Amino acid sequence: MVSLLPILLSVVVISFSGVMMPGPMTAVTLAKSYKSPWAGAQIALGHAVIEVPLILLIYLGFAQFFQHDMVRLVLSVLGSGMIIWLGISMFRARVEVVRQGKDLPYNAFSAGILTSAFNPFFLLWWATIGSMLIMRILDFALAGLVAFIIVHWLCDLVWLSLVSTVIYRTHSLWGRRLQEWLFTACSLLLIGFGLWFLVSGVQLVI
Repeated sequence: MVSLLPILLSVVVISFSGVMMPGPMTAVTLAKSYKSPWAGAQIALGHAVIEVPLILLIYLGFAQFFQHDMVRLVLSVLGSGMIIWLGISMFRARVEVVRQGKDLPYNAFSAGILTSAFNPFFLLWWATIGSMLIMRILDFALAGLVAFIIVHWLCDLVWLSLVSTVIYRTHSLWGRRLQEWLFTACSLLLIGFGLWFLVSGVQLVI
């Protein structure tokens, strides 16, 4: 297990570099944290529902499946539609959330599942960078796999929880206009990523 430590340290660095990049899950975390400091943790749990089985599939040798052009095209088209829907729903609910105390039409746990399952670049990351990391722990059998999953998920949990706590504890200091702008920015970010996923997927077959 001592020789596994350097590998796990590289997992921490690479995992944080991935989770800290702006994306659909970050946008949803910002919006959901307005109502609860636990939104980040709930989104991380939803994220794990998709991520852990995906890690197991890649561990068993299915990485190349997710690199196939037709698979990537289908995932991009389906994923873009779902991400855009999340963004439109957030945009429509922005005034009611800020001024009437209502919540978004989907909970944080579901948002973690949806933004993971329908993000084609998340799947591609695991089929490339993620599979590279997994190959490095093959020699450590089940113990290495379990350690890898726990360490990687803790990176997601720590970062998303930090974002969630900061937003929840500070949003009351903002004016309503600024709060509405936050929801608008997050919704446009989701829609933008959805359109990017769609265009990227279509370009695969052109």
